[in-house]
Amino acid sequence: MKLHELKYTEGARKARKRVGRGTSSGTGKTSSRGQKGQGARSGGGKKPGFEGGQTPLFMRLPKRGFTNFNRLEYAIVNLEQLNKFEDGSTVSPTDLKEAGLIKKELDGVKILGNGKLEKAITVKAHKFSKSAVAAIEAAGGKTEVI
Repeated sequence: MKLHELKYTEGARKARKRVGRGTSSGTGKTSSRGQKGQGARSGGGKKPGFEGGQTPLFMRLPKRGFTNFNRLEYAIVNLEQLNKFEDGSTVSPTDLKEAGLIKKELDGVKILGNGKLEKAITVKAHKFSKSAVAAIEAAGGKTEVI
């Protein structure tokens, strides 16, 4: 069998129904829309979730909670991950992204104090936990809030 001899299996590809192409097509005149009514009109039909005038399910269910639209989402980096960088280097969010420690910067980068830092590095980030600041300074490094 060669590439040019390949064929789809029987019934795998179905021809599109061409509506409104005359009576001989089998879908002429009303074009499979029936007689009059909402479904026959252009732009007609029911919206998703419509239940015939009955109160829709999403309105019958109780609402709970609150979504804070001012919430900031930080990309999180732990101290032990910073050991990847060389001693005495300066680490910024772009360096973290290039090293593959974060995928997106989101609303900023936050450094958390999980793990042990063995190198003296300067870290630039948007936020630091208290334990992270203490650990970075104990290792001989510095922290800079952007």
